[in-house]
Amino acid sequence: MGASVLGEVFMRRFAALSLAIALLTSACGSSTGDRAASGAGIGAGVGAAVGAVTGLSILEGAVIGAAAGGLLGGLTSEDTINLGDPIWADKEQPANTSAVTRVQAGLTQLGYNPGPIDGVMGQRTKTAIESYQRDHNLPVDGRPTLELASHMDQQLKVAQQN
Repeated sequence: MGASVLGEVFMRRFAALSLAIALLTSACGSSTGDRAASGAGIGAGVGAAVGAVTGLSILEGAVIGAAAGGLLGGLTSEDTINLGDPIWADKEQPANTSAVTRVQAGLTQLGYNPGPIDGVMGQRTKTAIESYQRDHNLPVDGRPTLELASHMDQQLKVAQQN
């Protein structure tokens, strides 16, 4: 084989391997949105590199990588691949008032004591969330997410059916 053919084969294998590694490690975060966003970001970066060394343009590689990484990040669960929280998931960031209110209402209806249903993330709410998460074999982080509120809604529906 000529040097140019070997070089092309190497570049294609390198690109495929880079894309596979990025896609396999693209899902960090405990929420579907975080996992999809981080997947899209990593996928775009690797896709741009792949585009640079293959016949694709950098933009085409980035778009394909972002789509593949975002899709994979959204479809995986924290149990499948867990690289921790993404850099933008600051634990000290104020909680979403709507999510806190929904979680507080759900906790109250399910017999936990989060304190007043006021949308304020206080210590009693955090403790009640952690108790609920432990009781339902969920990752215990004390965070009032919309996913947690949805989980509680499902538990309330089951309780109403019984």
